[in-house]
Amino acid sequence: MKKHTISLQPLGRTITVNDNTPLMDVLHEFGIEFPCGGRGTCGKCKIRLLQGDIQVTEEQRWKLERLKLPEDWRLACLSRCTENITLEIGQLDHLILADESDFQFTPAPGFGIAIDLGTTTLVAQMVSLKDGRVMVAETMMNPQGRFGSDLISRIEAALAGNQPEMCQLIRSATGSMVGKMLADQPTGSVDITIVGNTVMHHLFSNIDVAPLSVYPFHSPDLGMKEFTPEEVGWHHKQIGRIRFVPSIGSFVGSDILAGIAATGMHLREEYTALVDLGTNGEIAVGNKNGIVCASTAAGPAFEGANISMGMRAVTGAISSFSLENNRLKAVVIGNTRPAGICGSALIDAVALLHSTGQLGMFGEIMSGEDNIRLTGHIRLTQKDIHEFLLAKAAVAAGLEILTKRLSLKMDDLQAIYIAGGFGNYINLEHVNATGMITLPPERIHKMGNTALIGAKMFLFPGAQDMVHEILHKTTHVHLESDPGFQDIYVGNMMLEQSTP
Repeated sequence: MKKHTISLQPLGRTITVNDNTPLMDVLHEFGIEFPCGGRGTCGKCKIRLLQGDIQVTEEQRWKLERLKLPEDWRLACLSRCTENITLEIGQLDHLILADESDFQFTPAPGFGIAIDLGTTTLVAQMVSLKDGRVMVAETMMNPQGRFGSDLISRIEAALAGNQPEMCQLIRSATGSMVGKMLADQPTGSVDITIVGNTVMHHLFSNIDVAPLSVYPFHSPDLGMKEFTPEEVGWHHKQIGRIRFVPSIGSFVGSDILAGIAATGMHLREEYTALVDLGTNGEIAVGNKNGIVCASTAAGPAFEGANISMGMRAVTGAISSFSLENNRLKAVVIGNTRPAGICGSALIDAVALLHSTGQLGMFGEIMSGEDNIRLTGHIRLTQKDIHEFLLAKAAVAAGLEILTKRLSLKMDDLQAIYIAGGFGNYINLEHVNATGMITLPPERIHKMGNTALIGAKMFLFPGAQDMVHEILHKTTHVHLESDPGFQDIYVGNMMLEQSTP
């Protein structure tokens, strides 16, 4: 297939893509957000053409005119690459919050680096503290992946004597990213803020993970960790203070604390929720008067784990399905041959197969076969569907229990923000149709990497006060300790009867 290059400014990165690849498929890997979910309505993903051209559809032309953007600007969510292009990414000029507003910060001299230390993926951005602009970005896979894709596997590997190596691996990887970003930057002290789940917090900080392996899964060492460059083996003269932001609870880390900051949940009068569907699933519900949060066993299915042909939202993954003449039509990330399905396509497939009568109320394949062909060689097995139902029930039960803890009903939530690697691609109607989130789709907002947004916010003056305020207002809940957990969980294993 024909290839093209995309040069990204001011990041100074060049990537190679297949012809006709949607820009959204590649830009989200650099922490670029799509606040309206790719509908072209908010204009936050605007890009300026410095070289080359991007064909404009009538839909995009009308939206560009409505947003009053000049002729050399495009909307990334509605654009495809059909030739070599150089882009200036408008979003990198300032921080964008989950409600599409700008983060109001106190300017400071110099630069800072924010790192989202994910179980699967590492993302880092260098930010000008003077104006909030992103100067450069780096991404890479978490090298600890060879010890297992999920958190339980990482804990088991650490307890088996591998923790020193796992600590060294993650410090070396993040140090390499920091070194690349500092290579072409002016001298001067650069502070670094890191967020991640509790297991990543412990493995990076070389804290014993044994308390996270047995009930009640409470670690006595969740707090802020500060390091010198020498302590973590980073030999760069510009590095100043290195901070790993505190975790909230045993399996609710600083990535969720950062997500709460990014959504502004802790400042709002109305009640909202944050649902992060990464390798682990976490939920937070609340407002300025108090927040409750918990972890769920939802993430692995949505990131492809335990799904026979599952994979992350990367090139080759089917990102979505739609119905065309009563047949499933697939969209593949990177405009290439499908290699598997990611979480968003899994949701679509189950919702659509149920709506056409191919799946029953309990997810049973009505033909009696043990699998269903989706497209080409891609199939969904009965076990895959069961894994999905377990994951969706975990999310639905978590939301139900946490809202009840605050004496609320689901309908009292004015908004739910969905974060996570595949959040840009999910179909909100299908999420609603499966019963995973039963709020009307217009109240559900796809937010991408809220952890990275929050990590950047924590670089600015006043960040420590914000962190302490959120921690003070937030209570960690063990879902399984709720007396109604089992009944609520089992009750959410069924598929809704509504049609997507």
